[in-house]
Amino acid sequence: MASFNEIIQKNSLVLVDFSAAWCGPCQMLAPILKEVKDELGDKLSIIKIDIDKNQAVASKFHVQGVPTLILYKDGNQVWRQSGLQPKHELLKIINSHS
Repeated sequence: MASFNEIIQKNSLVLVDFSAAWCGPCQMLAPILKEVKDELGDKLSIIKIDIDKNQAVASKFHVQGVPTLILYKDGNQVWRQSGLQPKHELLKIINSHS
């Protein structure tokens, strides 16, 4: 858990993706997140957390459904959404906090 907190504190913008291997929308979100990362580069860090392998972390953040995305800016949560998000929406949200 310390490394998770360190990453959130160390990087100015961090998008946390809570997902699962069996989740169809999560699999559809993966290439969207790659495109977002490619477009934003070093401006954004993305952490992918498999809720089945990290149940304690998912529980701590009250993840009820996947995918759940949480955006942190300078260590503080600034946005949270469950469900598949289109690329243009993610970029709009992330850019509004950068």
